[in-house]
Amino acid sequence: MNRFFLQAGSIISGLSIALGAFGAHAFKSGLEAIGRVDTYETAARYQFFGGISLLIVGILSAYFTHKAITWAGYLFLVGTLIFSGSLYLICATGVTMWGAVAPIGGLSLILAWSCVFWGVSDKK
Repeated sequence: MNRFFLQAGSIISGLSIALGAFGAHAFKSGLEAIGRVDTYETAARYQFFGGISLLIVGILSAYFTHKAITWAGYLFLVGTLIFSGSLYLICATGVTMWGAVAPIGGLSLILAWSCVFWGVSDKK
């Protein structure tokens, strides 16, 4: 299972760098025109954090076999996709209603860190 999280974390982190670079250069004037530079930067930043978190979970899963570590990986993956994805959608479509979805992703990320804590604390 750790290979899946390591691969997903690598892809998500790499894409965050690529999207962040496009946002800083190719998309910047368009983002400035709609006042969404900060939103886009937040999406890319949290995507990177999510990718790094998945890499951490992938490594931890080799040492801690508690199911909470696996849950953490899935929650990081889903949370990152939902949180950053909803912010990217706001920037791409201008539909601010996607902002109502972002807290679901944020909650997933918080739960993921709680699972990491539980998974490394329990001796099972």
